[in-house]
Parts: sequence; structure tokens; C-alpha cells
Amino acid sequence: MELKIYKDKNEVAKEFSSYLAHFIIGKELVHVALSGGSTPKIVFDTLASDYADKIDWSKIHFYWGDERCVLPTDEQSNYKMTIDHLFSKIDIPEDNIHRILGENNPTGEAMRYANLLEINLDRVDEVPQFDFVILGMGDDGHTASIFPHEIDLWNAADHCVVATHPDSGQERVSINGKVINKAKEVVFLVTGESKAEKVEEIINKTGNYKTYPASLVNPESDKLVWFLDQSAATGITAD
Repeated sequence: MELKIYKDKNEVAKEFSSYLAHFIIGKELVHVALSGGSTPKIVFDTLASDYADKIDWSKIHFYWGDERCVLPTDEQSNYKMTIDHLFSKIDIPEDNIHRILGENNPTGEAMRYANLLEINLDRVDEVPQFDFVILGMGDDGHTASIFPHEIDLWNAADHCVVATHPDSGQERVSINGKVINKAKEVVFLVTGESKAEKVEEIINKTGNYKTYPASLVNPESDKLVWFLDQSAATGITAD
């Protein structure tokens, strides 16, 4: 595990964008799983403004780690957020964008997307392997759309699962933990004071960390990087 701690969320976005750009250099084809949330939104803005002409977007295929079961035009859609903040501002082939169809029946869509991943990605031990997975973490320690109350979904037999938000009851389609941990590289983007307690428990393996799905992120490649701002890292930087 590698920790990268920066002043604020804007610096996190700047440094991560540079990190991703360097990761892509020299590779013929890259399969990336995206995250939703406020921090990725700033990252997408940074990539669009600073790297639109510096990255060969045609060799990157984009997927999503999870999606809310809403229309692609809905403000809650991770796909819509990515279109608005990144894809509409760069030159990327439409065929390189592989969205989860949030408007479809969730169970059927989870099966369809799992099949898509099996077709498009190399498989290791029968599990689709992303080159790069971007994750966020909720205040409750969830990641992708695997929530603490459904932590058993982490090791589900199916590559994609239907999860339910604990408060709203909203259904979501999410990749499972096996797919996350099979990736060649996994990066967390976590900012804000509200995340500090869970970050501290997960990094230091204290408290109730075992009940947080984010604590189960442990890629077999051993390539796990946390991009944090100082607010989120308060608990692990204090003496």
C-alpha cells in the first residue's frame, strides 16, 4: 500500500491526473474502471482542462465500477457526470465508452455487464482483470456500491451484483470485490474531513475496520495507492 497525501482536493486531482497520464504512457490499450462522486468530478475536470491533448484517449477503454439504477440523463448518474465533466471535452471514440445501463432491469443489467467484462477484458482465474480501477470511499466505509450492510456481496459468485443503498433503498449495479482485487492497479481517491475516521481505522487496522468494504481492497498485484487530502488523512498523520 502506498499513501499519497496532498494539501486539498484540488491538489489531489492535479497529482492523480498526472499519475494516470504517466500510467498510460507506453501502453497500447488500457481498460479503466471509473468511480462516481465529488472527488472524481474534480479529477475529470482536471483531466479535461490539462490533458485533453496530452493523452491518447483512443487507446483507453472506460468502464464503471458501479452505477445508480437511473436514466443516463439523471443528475445522479455516474455516466452523466463523466460525460459532463470529461468525455464531452475530449476526443474519445464512442466505442471506448462502456456504460452500465442504469435504466435497465438491475438483475439483468448486472448479468449483461458481467458478460461484457468477460468478453472485453483478459481473465485471470476466471475473473475479468482491469488494468486500473479508481475507487472512492463513502463516509460509512463503502466502496464501489458494496455497503457495510451487504458486505457479503464482496465475494459474490457473480462479477457484478445488485446492491441497495442503506438509506434511500436505491438499487445500484456494482462490480464485486473479486474483480476489484484482480485489477493490475487500484487507486483510492478520498478527500474531506468526513472520511478521516474510516481512513484511519482502515489504514491502521483499528476499530471496526473489518466491517468496512473499503478495508477489503487488497489487490493481488500488491499495487494499491491511496490519494488523500490532509483533511481525510488527519488520523494517520497526527503524532
